Amino acid sequence: MQRRQFLAGAIAGGLFLGTSPKWTGEVFGSGPMVPDRNPKWEAATRRGLDFLARTQSSRGQWNTPPYPVAVTALAGLALLCSGSTVTQGPYSKQIARTTDYLLSQSRKNGLIGDPQNDQRYTYGHGFSMLFLSQVLGEEGLQDRRDDLVEVLDRAVAFCGKAQTPAGGWGYVSAKDGQDYDEGSTTITQVQGLRGCRNAGISVPGEIIESAKRYIYSCQNPDGGISYSSQQMGSSRPAITAASLAALYNAGDYGNTKVPEMLTYSRKELYDVKKVDDAFGHWHYTYLYYSQVVYRQGDEEWLPFRDRLYSNIENDQGPEGAWEGQIHNVYISACNLIMLQLDLGYLPIFQR
Repeated sequence: MQRRQFLAGAIAGGLFLGTSPKWTGEVFGSGPMVPDRNPKWEAATRRGLDFLARTQSSRGQWNTPPYPVAVTALAGLALLCSGSTVTQGPYSKQIARTTDYLLSQSRKNGLIGDPQNDQRYTYGHGFSMLFLSQVLGEEGLQDRRDDLVEVLDRAVAFCGKAQTPAGGWGYVSAKDGQDYDEGSTTITQVQGLRGCRNAGISVPGEIIESAKRYIYSCQNPDGGISYSSQQMGSSRPAITAASLAALYNAGDYGNTKVPEMLTYSRKELYDVKKVDDAFGHWHYTYLYYSQVVYRQGDEEWLPFRDRLYSNIENDQGPEGAWEGQIHNVYISACNLIMLQLDLGYLPIFQR
């Protein structure tokens, strides 16, 4: 179901006439039919989305000292996952403000971010490309679409120039970082670029092909992916899961290395350890691994989803937020994207 169709039906049913959207057990209104979603997950999602809505600043960002652009883009994605758009839905105002803020962060060289105050600005750049590309498909005003296309065209060009000779990306551009690269920022760029391509933005194929070669060059004999091609060591579950999600976004299902990565990830992650019992970066890891499992189909997805969502729901605080590394807005955004993944409103996360 297209998000515009859903929203049109919701408005016809009087869903958005009040100040607070009616909760009916999917998202808002008669959303996609998803098997056996626990009402507790829906209530947790609603509380989390409301937390994001009320903590956004009037300028459109969330006041998170580390990674302000990256966290704002992720929070915006969490709101988009509910079915709201820039023009319609209970969180349209917040999504429009997020869009305004991220557009304001676009530099002449194409970077979306602030290199003076963010020492890892490529995270924000990649997540911003992903958010803005999802917004572009729903934007009805031509001048606004033109602005989005212009910013995303420049962003893609910057991404190509920021790529290292090895095919990856680092925390900053190849020039600023002396060609250092690592896995997590590489995955962020690949997913952002795929979102752009899906939205009709021209993305040179060689950028993606080079990134895929980089990911495979980091693979260990056990099937997992190392942190960096320059620091080969033990396999990292988080990087492996994120790499798989990025490769799926890039349409690379057939490479013989993919099943090896999938087997490694399943062994390490499918049982869903509790946050306190697991390795670091739990939310980052499962943000990506949930995308991987979702694409395997319901036989794999539904048992995994039940364990994952119950874990997330149990950890929510009374104000609707989740606590953890970096900032509660970041943790909440990751959890909310996961909780809404199988609702299927965002093209980038669809099967």
